[in-house]
Amino acid sequence: MFRAETRGRSLIYVSLATFFSLSVWFSTNAISGALELEKSIDESSIAVLTIAVQLGFVFGTLVIAITNLSDLFNARTLFFVCATMAAVMNLLVIPIESAPLLIAARFATGAFLGGVYPPAMKVISGWYKKGRGFALGTMVGALTIGSGSPHLLRSVFSDNWQAVIIGSSVLAILGGVVLRLLVIDGPHDVKGAKFNPRYLTGALRERAPALALTGYLGHQWELYAMWAWIGAYMLYVVGDHSVVGTSLDLTSALTFSVFLAGAIACSYAGVWSEKIGRTTVTSIAMIISGGIAAFVGFIPSEMTVLIVVLVIVWGAAVIADSAQFSTAMTELSDPAYRGTMLTFQTGVGFALTAVSIWLLPIVKDSHGWGWAFSMLALGPVVGTLAMLRLRSIPEASKLAAGKR
Repeated sequence: MFRAETRGRSLIYVSLATFFSLSVWFSTNAISGALELEKSIDESSIAVLTIAVQLGFVFGTLVIAITNLSDLFNARTLFFVCATMAAVMNLLVIPIESAPLLIAARFATGAFLGGVYPPAMKVISGWYKKGRGFALGTMVGALTIGSGSPHLLRSVFSDNWQAVIIGSSVLAILGGVVLRLLVIDGPHDVKGAKFNPRYLTGALRERAPALALTGYLGHQWELYAMWAWIGAYMLYVVGDHSVVGTSLDLTSALTFSVFLAGAIACSYAGVWSEKIGRTTVTSIAMIISGGIAAFVGFIPSEMTVLIVVLVIVWGAAVIADSAQFSTAMTELSDPAYRGTMLTFQTGVGFALTAVSIWLLPIVKDSHGWGWAFSMLALGPVVGTLAMLRLRSIPEASKLAAGKR
């Protein structure tokens, strides 16, 4: 029988591994200024680099979902291999000079990350049945800090962008090692089913999984576009200043604080989802994040303190609900295809992020930050309506031990 201490230790190690491995996601966003200067990569190309990671992630997750790889092979081994390869692809940013090759390298990085995040969720699901929302929330909190860590590295190594790339790759490899060697499969881990490409279409014909997916898509429309461009917005609001002499960049430090707030919110949202229900927590989070998105960009940049406070609250709300969509999918789908459903949900959601990431700078250039951010609020509106609808149907009794 597995003891509670083993379960808690596994959560810590999986969260740590996720934190380390996801550090390669936004590495080029954190050094965008250096890439513009040294590799002649303009702002539109930076956007393409970010979208390439998203599309690569979609490609990787859909390949895994269609082939059921996350259920046919051990999730910890898949995580280790993919984290290591993502780190190698990330390192290619340093020697590559041409934009097309950089885009290809970032696509490959995203593709391998498709074998990192969903398998980590499956490993956690194998350890937790009761309290799964909190566990996945904690893991997504680690993902959030990991995604923002390049901004922290950049704030420290402000004059050495290569150190940001190397540091994030080292962390990714370390994450793979931690999950492979320090974590074992949990008591609720289910042996994978045989390859069955029809399962996905059949599952998504059911109301509950379809509504959970719709809620997740609304959430994703806002999340990654906000994460991708919040650093540029902070630079616009705060300007190019340092915190301590010239050694700590203020914009990067504030941007990292946005991710840090989100990481903390993920765990708290996980706790509350077990008390008041998943649909309630996801709806509250999307109402807050969508509300801030709708107006924060219209506030005059001179009101710096107010903007920074609102953006940090936004950073907390925009990611707080993320794990609850994944938890809901594990509760509403066949356990034998848990990894497949998580991977498919994640892949489709990230495909949508490419659209909002691409549109935001276009709207910003033509109409300003206000309209660019308010466009993101459309996602939470749709997502909230889907989750409230899910709450009203009988199948929602499977969520959070009946708390919906």
